[in-house]
Amino acid sequence: MDLLILVLGFVLVVEGLPWFLSPRGAKRALTQLFAFEERVLRGLGLALMLAGLVLVYLVRG
Repeated sequence: MDLLILVLGFVLVVEGLPWFLSPRGAKRALTQLFAFEERVLRGLGLALMLAGLVLVYLVRG
């Protein structure tokens, strides 16, 4: 349980960085996401999840 909380905290820090460092750029990036089709966004989400799983697997062995 401690590891899960640690990972969630780290994710929140990483997710908050763009909003803290460049709020205007983060807003612009979000508005550009609306131009993508849902199918493309779903594929991107799947690719990111798989990359995360691979990283976890490599680190945790």
